[in-house]
Amino acid sequence: MIDVLQERFERIAPPVEFCSLRYVDERSETIRVRQGVLEPVTTSGDAGAMITVMHRGGAGYAATSNLSEDGLRDAVERAREWARRTRGKVVDIHNLTMPASQGTYASPVEIAWESVGLPEKVDMLRRECERLKTDARIVDWEAVFWYTQTEQVLLTSGGGRVHQHFRYFVPYLSATANEGSETQSRSLKGRGGAMQGGFEIARRVGFFEAAPVLAEEALALLQAPDCPSGVMDVLLDPDQMILQIHESIGHPLELDRILGDERNYAGTSFVTMDMFGSYRYGSELLNVTYDPGNPAQYASYGFDDDGLPARREFIIRDGILERPLGGAASQARSSLPGVANARACSWNRPPIDRMANLNLEPGISTLDEMIAATERGVYMKTNNSWSIDDSRNKFQFGCEWGRMIENGRLAHVVKSPNYRGISASFWRNLKMVGRPETVEYLGTPYCGKGEPNQAVRVGHASPSCLFHEVDIFGGV
Repeated sequence: MIDVLQERFERIAPPVEFCSLRYVDERSETIRVRQGVLEPVTTSGDAGAMITVMHRGGAGYAATSNLSEDGLRDAVERAREWARRTRGKVVDIHNLTMPASQGTYASPVEIAWESVGLPEKVDMLRRECERLKTDARIVDWEAVFWYTQTEQVLLTSGGGRVHQHFRYFVPYLSATANEGSETQSRSLKGRGGAMQGGFEIARRVGFFEAAPVLAEEALALLQAPDCPSGVMDVLLDPDQMILQIHESIGHPLELDRILGDERNYAGTSFVTMDMFGSYRYGSELLNVTYDPGNPAQYASYGFDDDGLPARREFIIRDGILERPLGGAASQARSSLPGVANARACSWNRPPIDRMANLNLEPGISTLDEMIAATERGVYMKTNNSWSIDDSRNKFQFGCEWGRMIENGRLAHVVKSPNYRGISASFWRNLKMVGRPETVEYLGTPYCGKGEPNQAVRVGHASPSCLFHEVDIFGGV
């Protein structure tokens, strides 16, 4: 199919400064056992191509699921017309040189999804679902496998050809307990146990060990007091850190957002272009990298959707903001260095600046040392709510599970732990960062941005982290 598409593209490519064809074929399968009952297995497939034309300062896009030569030719003419109409009216792209890369990328796989039969997968889910039902007070419980494979090809008029094959797997467990008017839930990483690879990921994220622990914690929360309110320290587990990084570092540093492209949908950013190279984003312990090359992480790739080769870069180093998250087009518009993160959710959307693997680098502290260093605070796990203002500055997060820390020791469990803050002061109060053994590689399948909306996969790796003097509250 790829060779056929290339032959067709060569025949229909118009005489313009730049033209590309990006083909995407995505197939998914979801298996769910809820309350011991196998729900209908769902499968989906979607394939098509996006044509991009850039000429004389204009840019146009047209998508089609008709991959015949006539269908592609029609898309080329529509994209060419939009490039004519947008000339000098949207953004200035005269200085933009698009990549013409050649290369391949494939997700690493140890145990192929297809090598495990459907009956065996269902038996695994039934077994773990049964292990969640430890008590009559567990009123809802489920076990899920969600697998996706995506084949993607980018062809450019400059001779570029990038072929990438991705395999994504999300194993998930949850248990909800109820007693009287009290309802509490615990889940496996809050759907954050998302990685690239095959069936080996289930064991890697602890899927086969987690069920009894989640059930026990959900039941414990029924009897737990509300999290107390006040200014104190907060120790965040990696499955909460990923949302903190995502919302208060990732989104405000997307360069097209800083340039104003997101104003009427998901807000702007408190970050301005003159901050790069000098602004203190956090304490000296804050080191954040864009790292698309970690093989099993959820948003790893060899090239972004514009064909820009991907490589690891520091975004924040020793607390100082170094570079934004912006692909080739935003880099040309802003004259700032960026990263290879122009990404689209599918064949029928154009690439925009998106987070990929955005990771907080490990420090030197053990979890025990962070607990011992806390006179009074709360240890929080697993995000279950979030809110952030339209400049991605003020935020509020809630977690599924909390435990008090008193005089350097773990104390009783608390329910409904929440905290809030302002990005700059919060990250500057980063007090201790966990060692490599506390790091977890997690992700989210549902990062939304753009009009029309695009939901993309994002990866985050983080150690446990301790923050000083945070506004904590409970009972919500």
